[in-house]
Amino acid sequence: MQSETARLTSPLPAVNDGARHGANPVGPSLATPRDYFETLKPRVMSLVVFTALVGMVVAPGHINPVIGGVALLFIAIGAGAAGALNMWYEADLDAMMSRTMKRPIPDGRIQPGEVLGFALSLAIFSVVALGLFVNLLSAALLAFTIFFYAVIYSMWLKRWTPQNIVIGGAAGALPPVIGWAAATGSVSLEPIVMFLIIFVWTPPHFWALAMLRTDEYARAGIPMLPVVAGERETRRQIVLYSILMAPVGALPYILGYTSALYGTVSIITGAMFVMAAFRLRNAPEGEATERAAKKLFGFSILYLGLLFAVLLIDRGFGLSFGQLTW
Repeated sequence: MQSETARLTSPLPAVNDGARHGANPVGPSLATPRDYFETLKPRVMSLVVFTALVGMVVAPGHINPVIGGVALLFIAIGAGAAGALNMWYEADLDAMMSRTMKRPIPDGRIQPGEVLGFALSLAIFSVVALGLFVNLLSAALLAFTIFFYAVIYSMWLKRWTPQNIVIGGAAGALPPVIGWAAATGSVSLEPIVMFLIIFVWTPPHFWALAMLRTDEYARAGIPMLPVVAGERETRRQIVLYSILMAPVGALPYILGYTSALYGTVSIITGAMFVMAAFRLRNAPEGEATERAAKKLFGFSILYLGLLFAVLLIDRGFGLSFGQLTW
């Protein structure tokens, strides 16, 4: 922990002030396609596409594979647009954090105005195309998701309240609902349950990461929970949300949507998540806390991916413990 603290508190390299504050470049843009692609937050986009796919596949009925593929493409573009808008608005914060300072804008590889125009174009295109080629409900949900992430979360919640990630988590939880709506033209209880799983999972997942970057968030002036309430309260909140998340993760089985396969996996991994949260709460301060936070953060990614993968297998492909049921 001492080495991590020393790294976090060491002086940051200089960044391109013009790129941070929106000065126009001199001459033609030097940004590469890779720079533009990085602004889309491809790792976040991949999670969005996966959970949207699960929502689409587990929905009742059958969607034309071409329409389904087109829908996923437009959802991915919309998710990328939201990520690029977030990068545009948070370039000043990204420049002050080692985890994000090499992103294209703070690194001076691309101008903020270029990212803004690129993001708005993709956002409008993805929503209009999804409405024209799929249905209006999925397009409306995609538009709301982009707005919520770019405006409500990025421009308001993140800089003003330690509950930013709790409320803002709604944006990341909507993709399976969009996928369901793309397949059915409606929304029912089952996609709302998938929404709740991601929504309740987000705070303990992100707070575990925030505990590893507390000094950076403080330096950037971002009121993350560890900065505002301290490490002890953050650990307590992680435990509380983890205890809530375990039964929520099992809801598809409890409500009768899935077989015992999903029920078994969700109950076992939910219990493991709670145990990891308690280990973090009880870890001594210093390197033990850092190790416990890293383990919880890593397991949280595995947990969500596994739940949705099993949901896809169990509900989407009709498999239960390897046996065909369709």
